[in-house]
Amino acid sequence: MDNIKKNLNYISIALIFAAFVLIRIWPYKKTFPYILFALGIVSLLVYIALNLSLLKQGLKRKSFLYSSNLFMIVILVIGILVLINYIFSKYHHRFDFTEAKVHSLSDQSVTVLKNLENEIRIKSFFLEGNYQRSTLQYLMDNYTYHTSKIKYEFIDPDKNPGLVKRYEVTEDGTTIFESGDKESRITSTSEEDITNAIIKISREKKKTIYFLEGHGEGSIEDLEDNGYSQTKAELEKLAYEVKILSLALPDTFPHDVDLLIIPGPEKNLFPDEIETIRNYLHKGGRVFFMVDPQTAPGLSEFLAEFGIQLEDDVIVDTVSRLMGGDYFMPVVSEYEDHDITSKFRYATFFPFARSVDTTEEKPEGISTTVLARTSQNSWSERQLEEQQVTFDEEKDKAGPIPLAVVATIEYRDDETEEESAESEETEAESGAEVKEEIPQEEDKEESGAEIEEEKPKSEGRLAVFGDSDFVSNRYYYTSGNGNLFLNTAAWLTEEVDLISIQPKTASPKTIQLTPSQGRMIFFVSLIILPLAVLVTGITIWARRRSL
Repeated sequence: MDNIKKNLNYISIALIFAAFVLIRIWPYKKTFPYILFALGIVSLLVYIALNLSLLKQGLKRKSFLYSSNLFMIVILVIGILVLINYIFSKYHHRFDFTEAKVHSLSDQSVTVLKNLENEIRIKSFFLEGNYQRSTLQYLMDNYTYHTSKIKYEFIDPDKNPGLVKRYEVTEDGTTIFESGDKESRITSTSEEDITNAIIKISREKKKTIYFLEGHGEGSIEDLEDNGYSQTKAELEKLAYEVKILSLALPDTFPHDVDLLIIPGPEKNLFPDEIETIRNYLHKGGRVFFMVDPQTAPGLSEFLAEFGIQLEDDVIVDTVSRLMGGDYFMPVVSEYEDHDITSKFRYATFFPFARSVDTTEEKPEGISTTVLARTSQNSWSERQLEEQQVTFDEEKDKAGPIPLAVVATIEYRDDETEEESAESEETEAESGAEVKEEIPQEEDKEESGAEIEEEKPKSEGRLAVFGDSDFVSNRYYYTSGNGNLFLNTAAWLTEEVDLISIQPKTASPKTIQLTPSQGRMIFFVSLIILPLAVLVTGITIWARRRSL
C-alpha cells in the first residue's frame, strides 16, 4: 500500500502519456484513450490527497526552491522556442546560397507574380508514380512563397475520373491554369513554361506585334538560320500575337498594331511608308528598327528627325576574336542605365553591326538614350572600300562604340494643330466678331455632365539597333541576345513585368584534371594521409606503453 501511495504520481503520468500516444496512433478510436486520460487525472488527484502533508513540507525545502527555479527556466526556454517557431512559420524567408541561384525563381517570374491582380487556380494531373510530380511541387512552393494569389492542387487521374473527363485531360502530367474564364495548359515542369502560362491568363488583352516585310527583311516564318521563327515563338510564349505586315502604307496600316518591328531592311522604305511610320510615332506608336551595315541608306535621314544617328560604318572588335568569333562580331558586356537593362547581366553578340548614336542637336520633345556600347578594344571602321581592316586614328573612331539607342517622343496631333491654325487664320481674315453667349443654368449642368477628363496621350517609343542578325535563328540563343530583344520589346509595349532576365537553367560545375593530377590526388587523399594518421597513432601508443 505504501509503495502504491509513493508511486501513484508516476502511475498517473504513465496513464496520461499512454492516452496521448494511443489517440495519435488510432485517432478514430477515442474511447479507450479518454478512459486512460481520466484514470491518470484521478490517480494524480488521489496522490495529492494522500501525500498532502509531505508535499507541504517539501515546498519549504531549499531543494524544492532550486528545482522550481530550474523548472521555470526550462519552461521559459521552451516557451521562447515555441514563440520563435510560430513567428518563423508565419513570417518565413527562404535563403538560396548557391552561386547560380538554382533554388530560386528568376527575376522575371518574381516580377510577374508580384504584379498579379487576380487569383490563379492550378490543377496538376499526375499519377502517383510520376517522378516529375515532386519537381513541379517544389516549383509550386516557390511560386506560392512569392504570392498568395496562386492556389494549386495535385489530382490523381485514376482516382478522379470525373475531373479528368471535365477538363478533357488525355496525358499524364498535364497542368491546367485557370483565371476567370481564361485557361492555359502545359505538359512540362519547367519554370519558363509555368511563368509563360501565368502570363497568358493574367493578361487582359493580347498585344499585337507586326514584323514588316517587303524590303528584303527576314521572315518570321523562315525556319532557316537567317529567319526569325525562334523570335516569333518566344514572343508568342509571352502572350503576344505576332503577325506579318507586307508594306506600311497608309491605306493598309493596321489599327491593332502595338509594336512594329522592322528587321534588317535591305532596301529603302517607300516615302509613303516613311510618312506613315512618322505619324504613327508622333501619335504614341512604338517602332523597333534593326538596321544592318550598308543597307537602307534612306533611313539615316529619317531617324535623324528623332535624334538618332546611323553611321555608315562597320564595328570591329578584337575581343570577339578571343571568344571564338571574328573581328566583325562585337561583344557588349556593359550597358547604360535604363529600364531595359536594369536587371540584365548577360553578354550579347552582334554579328556584322554598325554604330548607332545620338545626334548632337536634340529635337524638341524627344529624349534619347544610348543603350549598349562595345568594349574599348573595338573601333568604328569607316574605310569600307579598303580590303584590309586596320585602325586609322584620323578616319576611324576608337571604342567604346554605341550600337543601340532608344528614344521617347512626345505625343503630337498634327491634324488638330493644322485645323486650329486654319480656323484662326479664317477668323482673322473675315474680322468677324465673336460674341460670347451665356449658357443657361440647365445647359451648364448638361454640358458639365457630358465633359469628361481627357486621358493623357501615351508617348511614342523608338528603338534602333545596328544589327538584325543577333536575333536570327542562328544567334537568338547566343548568350543574352534573345533576352535583350525580349526586354526591348517589353519596354516598347509597356509590359513592365516582362523586363527582366528569362528563367535560367542550372549548369553543372565540373573540374578538368590531367592524369597526373588525378593520380596525385588519389595517392595523397586515399593512401598517404590515412597512412600518416595510422603511423602517428601507433607511435603514440607504443611510447605510452613503454613508459
